[in-house]
Amino acid sequence: MKLTNDRPCFDPEAAARKLIEPDKSIDAVQDGRIHIEKINAPFLYTLKGGSPEFGAGIRYAVEKGWLELHESGTYVRLLVPGQDVLALRTEP
Repeated sequence: MKLTNDRPCFDPEAAARKLIEPDKSIDAVQDGRIHIEKINAPFLYTLKGGSPEFGAGIRYAVEKGWLELHESGTYVRLLVPGQDVLALRTEP
């Protein structure tokens, strides 16, 4: 039996960082908008993350100011395009 905390995206911070990684390679459609399915599909199928981890990662990234989630939930926007978000560290 495999434990769930062995999953690569179990931690909300790790999930948020995995969500932001594809954002740099995805072309924004308008005003920096990225459709949510363009980060959802790679997270679920390539990284084998689960939907609770996806939600926790999105919430974490929004709380930290890395992403802006539209109220409709259809797109996100990377808020710090000039910085390397993956290099940002949270305080312990």
